[in-house]
Amino acid sequence: QVQLVESGGGLVQPGGSLRLSCAASGRTFSIYVMGWYRQAPGKQRELVAQTASDGNTNYADSVKGRFTISRDGAKDTVYLQMNSLKPEDTAVYYCQVVTYGPQTYWGQGTQVTVSS
Repeated sequence: QVQLVESGGGLVQPGGSLRLSCAASGRTFSIYVMGWYRQAPGKQRELVAQTASDGNTNYADSVKGRFTISRDGAKDTVYLQMNSLKPEDTAVYYCQVVTYGPQTYWGQGTQVTVSS
């Protein structure tokens, strides 16, 4: 089992920045991919960014150049640095972890609201 605790969401003005964190605990040695998804009201959950243990990263086209995903292996934590935020980035952001099992785990979600 892997447990995930997210933090860092909030209200920010357009053009502002936020950093999300997701700390994993439990069987963290089995983690292969860590990433972030988001779900806006009335929309399906979508991939934002992922990073694998081999260093590969993947971003949604809508966030390329604005968001950066990073992983601290020593702390079993994944971060999402979000810059130049837009109102359309407003959503609940979920941390996702995939293990070598493979099994998928989700965080509880953190609200990000971009509004003036």
